[in-house]
Amino acid sequence: MCLNALEPALISMGLMTPGQSITAEALAGGISCDVALVTVGTRRFCVKQALPKLRVEADWRAPLERSHTEVAWMKLVGGLDPDWVPMVLGEDRHRHLFVMEYLAPETYPHWKDRLAEGHTDIGFAAQVGARLVRIHGETAGREDIARDFRNGPQFHALRVDAYLLFTAAKNPDVAPIIRSMAKNLGVAHIALMHGDIAPENILCGPDGPVFLDAEAACYGDPAFDLASCLTHLLLKAVWRPEHKDGYAECFKALKDAYLSDAAWDAHAGLERRTAGFVAALLLASIDGKSPVDYIASETDKTFVRDNAKAFLSDSLSHLDELLERWTATLSDRQM
Repeated sequence: MCLNALEPALISMGLMTPGQSITAEALAGGISCDVALVTVGTRRFCVKQALPKLRVEADWRAPLERSHTEVAWMKLVGGLDPDWVPMVLGEDRHRHLFVMEYLAPETYPHWKDRLAEGHTDIGFAAQVGARLVRIHGETAGREDIARDFRNGPQFHALRVDAYLLFTAAKNPDVAPIIRSMAKNLGVAHIALMHGDIAPENILCGPDGPVFLDAEAACYGDPAFDLASCLTHLLLKAVWRPEHKDGYAECFKALKDAYLSDAAWDAHAGLERRTAGFVAALLLASIDGKSPVDYIASETDKTFVRDNAKAFLSDSLSHLDELLERWTATLSDRQM
């Protein structure tokens, strides 16, 4: 991130004055953006700027306007509860750049890091489910929000194509199932999705979960959000099998908290769609455009791939059954 571009952007937002000292330190961010800790005088900000081409091996591009989508999502959720997202301090739409408050990792560690260390707090997992379903419930059936987040091309590039269709092309034996799922997701019109709910995009704040990285937000099927987070909890058990029981308990706590308050959708259909997305996203975590970096060995990849395909072929419709089969195969693997 270039200081020559940052200075005029921050000045235009009223976050610095000409001549003030400024430093920028690159932060470990996602694959889709540059993220920096910027210090102006005694103030510190987090600055995020979208990249035209994502940092993956595959050729993956997405509209830069996703930066504005993320800002809009954070402002909407901040209106529900300001503790659930970082505060947006300014935006430069011309540079596809925005500034938010900096939440120091000493106080706001990433949930992914906590899970990797074996801290499987089921109370926190339940909070994630409760906050996520509140966001979905508050936006379900809202045509005004649907108009504001009519981001189909962005969501297609960031999720439908990169995760589902790319994965289907590499797995012809289950491709028809995944393509049908992608088609239905592309036309869903139920509530506002975050688009990338995962432990690496959730901070463990003093007042509970804080959500980050909503650049894939779109009005669509919220089952995709629930499935995304549940998928990562299953994958953690392959990565850190010594904590698999704790991850399973987090899976149940998050799922139960979510489903218990999802009054805007028939539970049978919601759970069926979520289970299908979990199976597809497990496969996409290995064969999509952005495979998870912590499933590295071919043995582990084959384990995830084989189970995902079995779940897809069997059309599982209950999350408890899916979790039971996953944990059983993990246990058999360790014997």
